[in-house]
Amino acid sequence: MSFSTLGLSAELLRAVSEKGYTQATPIQLKAIPVILEGQDVLAGAQTGTGKTAGFTLPLLQRLNAMPHGAHRAIRCLILTPTRELAAQVEESVRTYGKYVPLKSTVVFGGVGFNPQADKLRHGVDILVATPGRLLDHVSQRTVDLSHVEILVLDEADRMLDMGFIRDIRKILALLPKNRQNLLFSATFSDEIKQLADGLLNAPVLIEVARRNTAAELVSQVVHPVDRARKRELLAHLIHTQGWKQVLVFTRTKHGANRLAEQLEDDGISATAIHGNKSQGARTKALADFKKGSVRVLAATDIAARGLDIDQLPHVVNYELPNVPEDYVHRIGRTGRAGKEGEALSLVCVDERDFLRDIERLLTRDIPKVVIPGFEPDPSIKAEPILMGRGQRGGGRPQGSRPGGDRGRSQKPRSPSHARADGQRTHSSSHARDGAQRPHSQSHAHSGAQRPHSNPHPRAVGQHPHPHSNSHSQPRSAAEDHGNSHASRPEVDGNRRTSENTGNQQRRLDRYETPPRSHQPTTHSKPTVTTKPARHHAKREVPALFEGGGKRGD
Repeated sequence: MSFSTLGLSAELLRAVSEKGYTQATPIQLKAIPVILEGQDVLAGAQTGTGKTAGFTLPLLQRLNAMPHGAHRAIRCLILTPTRELAAQVEESVRTYGKYVPLKSTVVFGGVGFNPQADKLRHGVDILVATPGRLLDHVSQRTVDLSHVEILVLDEADRMLDMGFIRDIRKILALLPKNRQNLLFSATFSDEIKQLADGLLNAPVLIEVARRNTAAELVSQVVHPVDRARKRELLAHLIHTQGWKQVLVFTRTKHGANRLAEQLEDDGISATAIHGNKSQGARTKALADFKKGSVRVLAATDIAARGLDIDQLPHVVNYELPNVPEDYVHRIGRTGRAGKEGEALSLVCVDERDFLRDIERLLTRDIPKVVIPGFEPDPSIKAEPILMGRGQRGGGRPQGSRPGGDRGRSQKPRSPSHARADGQRTHSSSHARDGAQRPHSQSHAHSGAQRPHSNPHPRAVGQHPHPHSNSHSQPRSAAEDHGNSHASRPEVDGNRRTSENTGNQQRRLDRYETPPRSHQPTTHSKPTVTTKPARHHAKREVPALFEGGGKRGD
């Protein structure tokens, strides 16, 4: 059915026509008239079937029919789970709204805060945002949500998966009670309906396809292969099939980087995109892939939601996700807007359970085709797949924010671990659980006894810093180092840090064998001579050694 039959204005129809669209998709046919009437909507559809236009077109028409006052206020708020999806939705708003006098902008993490604040101060009608960065603007009072008339939650199930429910509740508390609510999602789970019960007011339920189904225009196939030969098979398919553009999904960020490097070594241009990349690097990688500068984009599941790549012909699951619904989103990057696509999965013996869960979700078997020369070795036994602490199919801890947006429901980590966004957990500035080591001078005022100092005391004549205290306050090694790894037990308190880099007088590393010298070799408490030896008389002791003149018993 044509867009002209849906009651859209001439300005919107002109913009749609310029995009080359003439026939509305099923989700658009059902959602647009209902939204134009001002009703709440709970809508689910297959990925790649035009959900974004399904809510963008009618909200543009409703806002244009209700002129803003002298000062522009945010009248429509669209929340998305990822930066890439936010940028894509805002681009659609600008594309379809090019002939109506409405302004829009997008805010998400990983980029500068002040430019976003400047745009908000000048006034916008439509704001597209990720929850974490939006709350940053709320805390800085650079955004006012008290005039919102339409709220859209896009990919709501993904926001629940990523732990944004607390952020969403905080945002909802800032909105007017009287508003129109639209909840759109590619998958349509029971949890989404539970969220809708507390958010939507007598919503119209729209389901245009069976839950969690893959697009019918996407052909699916599984290629069984040994785990050690996946990269070789992928390169073989790219070369022999003449693929010019292929999106490849890995389970972890490290896996995406490694695969891109290996494909480059095979003479195939490739790049990686994942949550550890800066926003600039992610944007460049996606732009290069879209314009054909690189043939392969290796991605984690950060790219499985919302990326709209025109006529993407091939999607490869280099590693199957352990969450079956993520498979639907991955292969939904191809076969979009009425175009056909191909989804291949390279499956080793370790992933049989993942494949079985996916086929159970789809209620169908995916055809298996063995590529000649890459037959699996039946003698290879299955091994457990290690995905890290609390990680799901995309290699991201549950509750963490992709691309830098907060997941508030994440359980607190041990103080010895750094937060995912690179900041340390500040539960206390003093003693922590875990490995202990002495404080620096600024913290050496406590009466706590120094734990397990160097079993090899310093040479005679090396005195502590004159302002130091021999009894220092302990703290964790991870706090000193500021890294994101679990702290390892300290043996002698002499691990190198950035403080002693470049010092000529270094402490002994705990892995090094101490030099044989005049130092005592017994474990009894040595007697330190008050008068330094002649050959050490002029040597200065770095402040790093303060508080270490005596060994704690």
